[in-house]
Amino acid sequence: MPAPDHRSPDLAGLLAAAEALPGLTDVLDGLGRDFTPTLWLVGGPVRDLLLGRTPIDLDLMLAGDPEPVARMLDQSLRRHTEYLTASVGHIDIAQPRREHYPEPGALPHVQASASVAEDLCRRDFSVNAVALGLTGADRGRLVCADHALEDLAARQLRVLHDASFRDDPTRLLRLARYAARLDFSVEAHTLRLARAALEVDALQTVSGVRIGNELRRLAAEPDPVRAFIALGQLGIDERIDPALGLVDPALATRALTLLEPGDRRDRAVLAVALLGAPRERAAALLDRLGYPAADRELIVDIAARAQKVSMRLEYAGPPSEIDWAAGGPNAAPELIAVAGAIHPANAAREWLVELRHRRLAITGDDLIAAGIPAGPALGEGLRAARAAMLDDEAPDAASQLAVAVDAARAAHPG
Repeated sequence: MPAPDHRSPDLAGLLAAAEALPGLTDVLDGLGRDFTPTLWLVGGPVRDLLLGRTPIDLDLMLAGDPEPVARMLDQSLRRHTEYLTASVGHIDIAQPRREHYPEPGALPHVQASASVAEDLCRRDFSVNAVALGLTGADRGRLVCADHALEDLAARQLRVLHDASFRDDPTRLLRLARYAARLDFSVEAHTLRLARAALEVDALQTVSGVRIGNELRRLAAEPDPVRAFIALGQLGIDERIDPALGLVDPALATRALTLLEPGDRRDRAVLAVALLGAPRERAAALLDRLGYPAADRELIVDIAARAQKVSMRLEYAGPPSEIDWAAGGPNAAPELIAVAGAIHPANAAREWLVELRHRRLAITGDDLIAAGIPAGPALGEGLRAARAAMLDDEAPDAASQLAVAVDAARAAHPG
């Protein structure tokens, strides 16, 4: 099947694909296709449809009150008045707007009463500066910034003006993220502008929290390893901090392969990018980047301890020893995955896939009922029972309780 020609898109097919997007169908059915002012699908979702991909989020643009859209979805509207935007569930709705930056790195001043074309010109990359009319007189109309369709066809990222990275240096991280996600190259002039911005330390004009927000989005990409590689190839990671960098992408890939759905892949890949950094430095960096305390502490702990845990796992024998080496049932799976990626991963895989999910049939209350006083003896008993269970020596509640009581009494005979 020939590749689509993005320079001459099938507008009828594009509109049909947009109207079939989950969530958007309900909105359009409720509003009606004649609804005015025009409701536009804008940015990444249109780009993804033109590429034959399924959009992750829905970004809409509407020159009027977005409340009717919220009513169609039977959800409350969260307004962000300063930026002329609103959110309804996973759908973002913005007014067409202009913006200007009072100084490099500052948050933009936003003005309403812009045309769709003017709104597109303020965006980050040409391939994201596209809008498709969904209702009213502009239904089925595609509006694009200069070079948008040709850059889609060439699979390249281009900024819309020479001051783009100076105005908003966080676009540097977005450049890496989109290059990785879309498998696009960086247009030659845009690459020169990015390198020039890094040379003058443009990232230093932006708050650490804003950089951290972009880094979190990058780490949460479907392929975060590829995204971190792009960050390094562009030289952005070392400009954030010389301690940050994915020196061993293969190790990060192995770690992510060990994790199960629901585990925090973003934590694991960032910890690998900080392996070898002193604990205090890594903690200070993540604090500057605005990472929540729980994330910060865990990522730093993984980066500092993964090597030691990997050595324990490497020499562990039966399941109970693997569980002890991992740190017990409440150990962080991301730590065990990174540790397993450092050395042969069999023990880590066994813990991640099976051992961490196994639970005792007894609790501390059962030991208290059996006459063990509250205190350290309870922990000793439960640990012994868990080890026996994992080694198939105590398969049921009665045998687990017997092991636990004996161990508790032996540890604290008084």
